[in-house]
Amino acid sequence: MSALTGRVALVTGGSRGIGRAVALGLAGDGATVAIAYRRDAEAARKTLAALAEAGVEGRAYQASVDDPDDCDRLAADIALDFGRLDILVHSAGVASRGNAVADTDPAEVVRLMNVHAIGPHHLTRVLLPLLRAAGRADVVFVSSVITGIHPPFSAPYAMGKAAMEALARTLAKEERAHGMHVNIVAPGLVDTDMGRRLVRATMGVEDIRRQDPMSPYGHVCSPEEVADVVRFLVSDAASYVTDQRIVVDGGTF
Repeated sequence: MSALTGRVALVTGGSRGIGRAVALGLAGDGATVAIAYRRDAEAARKTLAALAEAGVEGRAYQASVDDPDDCDRLAADIALDFGRLDILVHSAGVASRGNAVADTDPAEVVRLMNVHAIGPHHLTRVLLPLLRAAGRADVVFVSSVITGIHPPFSAPYAMGKAAMEALARTLAKEERAHGMHVNIVAPGLVDTDMGRRLVRATMGVEDIRRQDPMSPYGHVCSPEEVADVVRFLVSDAASYVTDQRIVVDGGTF
């Protein structure tokens, strides 16, 4: 029997990047996996196909985490389709535009706060009845090393992720009595669509693999390396771990 057999997981942003790697990793460990995606239906279809190849009949739900109505509908669908939820991974995210505070549109700040913190707050809240009923439940928030370094030209993204981490740390303390484990995974540069856009915008580098020689252990972090930390946190091996922030950046920062 696989480690997560019988457990149901929901991964937001699960159609691409880190979320996709988490979804496939949890499925490989035996979990039944649902993914939520915002608009890339083709990417979601490909992720479902990959889950099927792994022997898992996954489900995909179109839902924007920054839309309360979408979150309410997603929670209702999970309850109806599965009747339970054991693992919730908040992986949905968007990048900021790289402007200085002086040049940032306030609407961008609002959007990134909604996607990274306010949306996850609402989605977690409406899923709490299912999570509390699980006996052991796990909530993992995918944040960023940015909350520890706060580089220039990144305020909206850093603000959103910092608020996300505040939510996670508070939730961990509130829900421990219900058997819930809540943790944070904070990656650095990862070989995803967002990571590739970042190196193009900030370094003028078209191929992220050109950063391999300058990266720890000779390669840019892969989505699977982040997913492996999530898999550990929701496993029996982390049965006494909660309220922790694990950095996945090869020791860069």
